[in-house]
Amino acid sequence: MKKALVFFGVVLLFGCSPASIIKLDRPPEAKYESSQIEPSIAINPNNVDQIIAGSVLNDFYYTNDGGKSWSSESMRSKFGVWGDPVLMFDTANTAYYFHLASYKKTSHLDRIVCQKATINEEGELRAEMFDEGTFTEPNGTKVQDKHWTVLNEKTNEIYMTWTQFDEYNSKEAADSTIIVFSKSSDQGATWSPPKRISFYAGDCLDGDDTVEGAVPAVGPNGEIYVTWTGPKGLVFQKSLDGGETWMPKEDIIGKQYGGWTLDIPGIYRANGLPILKCDLSDGPDRGALYLNWCDQRNGENDTDVWVMKSTNGGESWGKRVRVNQDDSKRHQFFTWMTLDQSTGYLYFVYYDRRRTFENETETYISYSLDGGATFTDVPVSKAPFTPDPELFFGDYLNIDAVEGHVVAIWPELRKGEIELYVAKTNEARLVKRKD
Repeated sequence: MKKALVFFGVVLLFGCSPASIIKLDRPPEAKYESSQIEPSIAINPNNVDQIIAGSVLNDFYYTNDGGKSWSSESMRSKFGVWGDPVLMFDTANTAYYFHLASYKKTSHLDRIVCQKATINEEGELRAEMFDEGTFTEPNGTKVQDKHWTVLNEKTNEIYMTWTQFDEYNSKEAADSTIIVFSKSSDQGATWSPPKRISFYAGDCLDGDDTVEGAVPAVGPNGEIYVTWTGPKGLVFQKSLDGGETWMPKEDIIGKQYGGWTLDIPGIYRANGLPILKCDLSDGPDRGALYLNWCDQRNGENDTDVWVMKSTNGGESWGKRVRVNQDDSKRHQFFTWMTLDQSTGYLYFVYYDRRRTFENETETYISYSLDGGATFTDVPVSKAPFTPDPELFFGDYLNIDAVEGHVVAIWPELRKGEIELYVAKTNEARLVKRKD
């Protein structure tokens, strides 16, 4: 176990609450050159001082004291831990680490693995507490990729969606990608057979014509909503019976200008994949759906972060609204969004170049306290960094918010090495001031 270095350089986040900026050490065994990219972070809703995070390929980070100290370790599983970590808690003090697989007995990336750990009597959580994992049913040698999950808090069911490739990077017209769905009703012990939920398929080239970025959300009455992107643009699907049946065809709800594989100077790859959240709070926007993504509607030199809202279960969507409030006509990218279910407040984290030179990049958080009507932007990184166009830097950042506690996570490049940072704050003063 290796303790993370903690930097208590303080910034004023959200205009009133101080936030600590914390650098997370790589686990001792992390050898992958692009370790610490594509992070995922989750706050335990039963104990907001307990936060877990993961990054490529098999990195795991945790704190049991609200972020005063962090530990970093490597995850292990007999099925292989091969990136795309997705972390979450359920309502029964169980933590989950989902990831891609590299199982030596079968084929590379043939399943999505779910490892879980139950918090001990002392309230602690460590990497060695996770089990070997369960998995979604493989489909021969087809590649299973880019999964995301959501918890139905009323039933404790877990819903998961992802992309299935007939053959990754295949140029054959007969090979395609589809979006599939699976659920677990027993805390990840077993998974339902993967079910295709996309009518329109994509190619296998992992680009604009590939269907990808499927993110599920749960509605107030157990509705399951999913969005993704691909050759048809931004699309929407839903199930009203726990995932048993879905709409015959996904709705096409918006154009993604420039596609989802965006060209950002200095970045090896920059995806603008969508994120979906549903407001389950008791606030005025209960039941509202929010769709967040990046695209280049304003030109190839001006990537922006967008959000679109539906107040009728996805039957119709309002106009897109720009999240970043600058007029710089420069790039904002690698967005992620969360929604604090105790308040309905929205938080976005993304890279930003509004006040830097050339390819220098900062990290910003934007927030909305009025259902996406207005936004406030705040820089959170301590100093800009310049990425290396030859170094894979992932596809997204991550953020979580629970009962006023907000944590964002992002990588930076410093002296040729990728470093991972967390910003943690509390919105209590802000909420009091706004009310």
